[in-house]
Amino acid sequence: MTDLAFAPMRKGPPKPSDAVDRITLTSAAHEMRDPFDIGEALSMLAQTGEPVTVYPHGHDLVVARIDRVDSERKRFGLDMVGDAVLAEGRAVFVASLGGNAKMQFELDADWAILPGQPDLVELPFPTGCMVLNRRAEARLDIPVGMDYGARFTMMGKVFEMPLYDFSRGGVGLRATPDQAYELYVGKKLEGVQLDLGPTLRITADLEVRLMRPFRTFLLGQQVQVGCRISNIAMQMRQTLDRAVSKVERRK
Repeated sequence: MTDLAFAPMRKGPPKPSDAVDRITLTSAAHEMRDPFDIGEALSMLAQTGEPVTVYPHGHDLVVARIDRVDSERKRFGLDMVGDAVLAEGRAVFVASLGGNAKMQFELDADWAILPGQPDLVELPFPTGCMVLNRRAEARLDIPVGMDYGARFTMMGKVFEMPLYDFSRGGVGLRATPDQAYELYVGKKLEGVQLDLGPTLRITADLEVRLMRPFRTFLLGQQVQVGCRISNIAMQMRQTLDRAVSKVERRK
């Protein structure tokens, strides 16, 4: 199983009411085909216990969760909670990623029940996944060479993280695994100082909505932390709107 340096809180067994709708063909989803990215996304689902909705062709949907991920063998174990059974044939798998994104892929009946574990079904990694980011506002990439970052205090500890994008409704932070260890989806961050360039600073309360691990050539393992602005003063809101408009004009 992929060894991530932080461990989000794992949810309890999924219920039928946790089922997630499929991504439609008309949505603005993008395709993810890198095996490493797919393995990291599956590992995150295993760590959080996020429900996975399975739509077998010609059968009723079932709700399961990922139990384990074997990145070397490119296979994962699906925990068929309760009396659920995975029907033979092709099936579509859908799961939420951190509350504001969806992941969807399709697999054939290349699965096996693990010996001595009748509730666990082993499946191969998909060759590709559809990912849909549900954002109320289009995010803007940070201008090249500009200093954009976030600074906040949590439990007496100061955190400083660079921004990788921002919008009128939220910001994206880049965290180290050690920093991400103390965060989770739904975490409230109060009084965050956001530096939007060399001379512009605003203060806002944020809520973590997405956590996604990734790897860079220079920095190694990093974590994407997508945050929604949950509270901001009117004057700060106007300042943020001006900053967004300025970057939009540059584009």
